[in-house]
This record gives sequence, C-alpha cells and structure tokens, in this order.
Amino acid sequence: EVQLVESGGGLVQEGGSLRLSCTASGFTFDDYAIGWFRQAPGKEREGVSCISSGDARTHYIDTVTGRFTISRDKAKNTVYLQMNSLKPEDTAVYYCAADPSATICSRSSFSSWGQGTQVTVSS
Repeated sequence: EVQLVESGGGLVQEGGSLRLSCTASGFTFDDYAIGWFRQAPGKEREGVSCISSGDARTHYIDTVTGRFTISRDKAKNTVYLQMNSLKPEDTAVYYCAADPSATICSRSSFSSWGQGTQVTVSS
C-alpha cells in the first residue's frame, strides 16, 4: 500500500523559511514521480513543484520559482520542499502526491496522496 506522510508545516512570518518532508513507503520510491501541491481556502488544489523518477527533472509554478526547491533523498525515501522567502499568499495546506506514470505536474496526474500539512505565513 502506497503511503505518504508529510511533515514540516507550521506558522512562519513573511520572509521566513520552512522545509516540508514527504516520507514514502509501500512502493519502489525511485520509480515514482513525486509532487507537492497546495490548496488554500476556497481555491483549487494546484501543483507547486514536482520531481520526476529516474533523472529527477524538476518543475515549479511561476509564483514559487527561485524561492522553493524540491529534492529527493533516495536513501530516506523522502522528498523535500525547501521554501524560502515565504509570502502570505503561500498559506495553504500542502500535500505530497506520488504516481509511477506522472509526466505533468497536475492534480489529475497523481494517484496517491498524503493527508497534508498546514503552512501559514503571517504578514
């Protein structure tokens, strides 16, 4: 059974940093693309950043490019999202997702999801 557990969320002031972790189990980690998504109240869930299996190609939405970095640690079966220069508009529940066939960083491309972790950025 695919399991994804997010951690690292919290409350931070504008301009601060957080590192989210997504620890995976129940599948061959290297064979899956991993994505970070977020959903703010009243808004659609959007793909923030994704990293492919194999060659670890990365994708970011424009609003986080240069501030967020996604990486994967194969030894720990963990994907990280380093978030710097946080803004109030980054406030959302952040979800980790996995899929063996995903090639696009979109919600519909990912089949397995974690429970989410809250990120709140105060101004």
